[in-house]
Amino acid sequence: MQTVIGIDVGGTTTKIVGFHKNEKGKKELIAPQFVRATDPLTSIYGALGKFTTENGLSLNDIDKIMMTGAGSAVIKQNIYGLKCQPVPEFSSSGMGGLYLSGLEEAIVVSMGTGTAIIHAKKVGDKHSFEYLGGTGVGGGTLVGLCRRLVGVDTIEHIEQLASEGNLENVDLRIKDISQNHTYHGINENLTASNFGKVSDMATPADLALGITNMVAETIGMLAIFAARSYGLKEIVLIGNLTTIEPIVEAFHGLSASFGVSFLIPENAQFGTVIGAALNEG
Repeated sequence: MQTVIGIDVGGTTTKIVGFHKNEKGKKELIAPQFVRATDPLTSIYGALGKFTTENGLSLNDIDKIMMTGAGSAVIKQNIYGLKCQPVPEFSSSGMGGLYLSGLEEAIVVSMGTGTAIIHAKKVGDKHSFEYLGGTGVGGGTLVGLCRRLVGVDTIEHIEQLASEGNLENVDLRIKDISQNHTYHGINENLTASNFGKVSDMATPADLALGITNMVAETIGMLAIFAARSYGLKEIVLIGNLTTIEPIVEAFHGLSASFGVSFLIPENAQFGTVIGAALNEG
């Protein structure tokens, strides 16, 4: 059995996935996993050990390992004698976004510690990926601000806290500054200023929701501008932030207001590592 492993070594987690070819030569996805560790090298070996053990794989089953992510540079030689091949992170994200969404062309937004925006296109068997830029606003922003402002720094606790918040106590909306419907044709519930109406009475839950909303809207608007420049309506979201419900809800609100589709496919959290494994050629 020929199996290709993809490993994405990020700022906080290492993700791993595999593809093996069936008897008809079709690639089949092996369920992705992720691990946390104190350093990249430990997490890489830990992820590989956990993945092979839980999926009943031996080293002889693995053809090669495709490495991507900022922490992958720590690997200077083969792992357990297996060939390791570096893959650019942006092309991995683009490839993973198209594969998971089933689209031929899209804007792919990879939301990790920071955010990268890629134009991805498939023509026949050929792929092209263009890194359009990004923003330092991402998961690192979310965790850092929540740690400082509300004393919570785990995604699970941030999401739970934000679910109890009220944006009316934090954000200034179009309807708050519009008189006699001055802004014709614009959704009056759109944000005019993140934290522009923050109240002394705002609770930690309100602040947590305000932070998650600001992160999502910043990323979402940049993605919308990128999609418009290519005449596209489909924006594929991948990365860890796709699992946070208040952020997902914010994207849905932008979809309705700006006529785009924010797509969060199954396994979106693992989009980049899936793309890395598929980049094996």
